[in-house]
Amino acid sequence: MLYRKAWDKLESWHKETKKKALMLSGARQIGKTTLVRAFAQKRYEHFAELNFLMDEGAASIFSKSIDADTITANLTAYLRTPLEPGKTLVLLDEIQECPRARTAIKSLVEDGRFDYVETGSLLGVRTKEVASYPVGFEEPFRMHPLDFEEFCLANGVQNQTIELLRSSFLSEKPVSDAVHETMMRLFAAYLVVGGMPEVVQRYVDTHDIAQMLGLQRDITALYRQDIAKYATGGDKAKIQDIFDAIPSQLDDKNRRFVLADLAKTARQNRYESSFLWLADAGVALPCYNVNAPTTPLAANAKRSLFKLFMGDVGLLCASSLGNVQFDILQGNLEVNMGSIVENAVAQELVAHGFNLHYFNSKRQGEVDFVAQQGKRVIPIEVKSGNDWQRHRALSNVLDVKEWGIEHAYVLSKGNVAREGRVTYLPLYMTMFLEQERLPEGMRYEVDLSALG
Repeated sequence: MLYRKAWDKLESWHKETKKKALMLSGARQIGKTTLVRAFAQKRYEHFAELNFLMDEGAASIFSKSIDADTITANLTAYLRTPLEPGKTLVLLDEIQECPRARTAIKSLVEDGRFDYVETGSLLGVRTKEVASYPVGFEEPFRMHPLDFEEFCLANGVQNQTIELLRSSFLSEKPVSDAVHETMMRLFAAYLVVGGMPEVVQRYVDTHDIAQMLGLQRDITALYRQDIAKYATGGDKAKIQDIFDAIPSQLDDKNRRFVLADLAKTARQNRYESSFLWLADAGVALPCYNVNAPTTPLAANAKRSLFKLFMGDVGLLCASSLGNVQFDILQGNLEVNMGSIVENAVAQELVAHGFNLHYFNSKRQGEVDFVAQQGKRVIPIEVKSGNDWQRHRALSNVLDVKEWGIEHAYVLSKGNVAREGRVTYLPLYMTMFLEQERLPEGMRYEVDLSALG
């Protein structure tokens, strides 16, 4: 099985003495179920799986009562398999199809006999159907397609090589030409393959781009089917139009999503729920413009101005016009490939905990991404051509003293270098841009002795 970083999350969750139900959410076909099955095989003596999408009868277990005893009796009778307390993992797969199962999580976790993992692909678009959420009894975790580091490991890159690259990133010193050229070729492959597990595995097994392209188109067709099945009312056509327009909109020079290209009468307030639907389903990644690159970025965001990226760069590549795969694999990442490269960076940033924002003003120009890391804002420019040392907008932003921006990144085909406040990084080193994480322990105690 392909290594997934989410495995580490399962390990830490498994070690907790008082577990909540672990909720794994994310787009369809990103490997949630496969991961849980593999983990259960390694860490549990017994495993029970209910798939509410594929098995319509599974919902009957929760139809009459959400009492833990009743559900446990129904579960063992339905599956006809022994479930031993303290040694069993129960997977509630595609739980969005059974809202009562989501409601029952509270009583099941309180009961404590078994451990529970829920997976859901369209949770964000089916929120109204759950009668009562198990607040305080679920631990959410968002999964994504394979990021570039996971892709590297799948293709045989050794951990010591990753650490060598990380050391270069931290010290801001270039890597050897041979390593750099190899990693750039691997990054080009990632642009074409993307991070959908089935596609990655097929690439690793065969390196046949035609086979891989067929799988990508199947997944895209599945997403369209989900829109037809789950979107409601008049939103179906709008969501479909937006989804189909993502490749051409990104191919535009400024990447900004223009509603007028869908319909001359289109207005933001009529389409906003459709954009959110795609984001909640995990198939699209909105990137909002900000009034100023200052913290908090979310407070400065302009919801009416945004770019819309695909949730997986390989699916974007497969949906693009022309045989772009051949050009990319030949190392041609010029301007017409800029949208695909930028999508890969957006995908990496989201997988590493960042919310997507960009900055654009008439005075300073446009910076591709602005990332908030703690109290700092870091501008990021993505260059697909050979002119990566030309970045007028980025320099303009750094020159505005009241914004107090200390450092910026330029991601390009070049090797690692540092010039003033700008660090030049190879595109593949996007995998080392990580959101700051809270420490595992934050003990704080006030000494009350002075109060008598």
